[in-house]
Amino acid sequence: MAANTLVSVTCIPMRLPFHHWNPPPLFAGRPRDKLDSALVRVQTEDGTVAWGESYCVEPRALSAIFETLIAPLACGKDGDDASLLPGMQRILHNLGRSGPVVHALAGLDIALWDLRAKRAGVPLYALLGGKRRDSVRVYASLLQYYGSAERLDAVTTQALGEGYTEIKLHERTAAALAATRRATGPGVPIMVDTNCAWLPEQAGAEIAAMAPHDPFWIEEPLWPPEDDQALARLKAQCGIALAVGENASCAYALQRMIDTQAVDYIQPSVIKLGLTAAWDLARRCEGTPVVCAPQVAFFGPGFLASLHLIAAQAREVSLERLYVALAHVPYGRSVPIENGRLQVPDTPGLGADPEAALAEGRYRD
Repeated sequence: MAANTLVSVTCIPMRLPFHHWNPPPLFAGRPRDKLDSALVRVQTEDGTVAWGESYCVEPRALSAIFETLIAPLACGKDGDDASLLPGMQRILHNLGRSGPVVHALAGLDIALWDLRAKRAGVPLYALLGGKRRDSVRVYASLLQYYGSAERLDAVTTQALGEGYTEIKLHERTAAALAATRRATGPGVPIMVDTNCAWLPEQAGAEIAAMAPHDPFWIEEPLWPPEDDQALARLKAQCGIALAVGENASCAYALQRMIDTQAVDYIQPSVIKLGLTAAWDLARRCEGTPVVCAPQVAFFGPGFLASLHLIAAQAREVSLERLYVALAHVPYGRSVPIENGRLQVPDTPGLGADPEAALAEGRYRD
């Protein structure tokens, strides 16, 4: 058996307790006080260990997918084999082109990039053609405060005081944006993620009401999120930048939005689509007005993979960081946020392995 043969592929669901200085937000009608994601650990015959991350809505389901589908197909294969992931995608395509199986493959994909970079002894960005910047701005991505002007003011002021220079809201009203703008003053970029709030015929009026408060972009304005024709019409109508991608069903939907220039920013999530697909989309944006601005929902290897992607791509964008108080901050010591920026790690692979509290099970599901 060759040294780079995969001998184990393991899913490690993790749940990070958090609070956001407010009663827990609701998810599927229930209070949410933990952020769920999943580490993906791969090991080769010679003992090399690499890490990825998968989006994880239901830990039991994702663990079963890894145990019954992903690990049997990957183990025994060469970690350098460029055909491994595409072959698995085709074998498993009848289980869906989006959803947990695709998210599992995305986590494996990130781990294989980490593995290849570690074995080459280079930072991951080197496999993407090299870094174009040594550090990346990070924006504070607030969870939902349901339009509370008092809480939006307090949390925005707190984030700016910690050195962040850009803010994202998960709100749906002009009043919420107005409250945040009062807290920031002019000139501070404020992105507004509405999470597919409106039907096409509703969105124009809602965005027009936000326009006086100078949003930097409106994110995921429409349902369904893949409707590139409706997005193109909205873009022409509203005159404010649109950002889409986290909820698109597959990379092909984002390719169409780039090719048709239906939006201003596309936002692939590496823990849903994989780093390979996200990097392909970033390169597809080159030479077009569309900018790749990866969406980063969680805090593990996917966060670092997105950092390397932004460091290597042509156009500079900021990295998303959910602005919450975590019981444990992954990479808080090894890759700290300082004055609203992250230094791009220069050590092999992603630049840091998951810290002991995660890898050894303290916050394991």
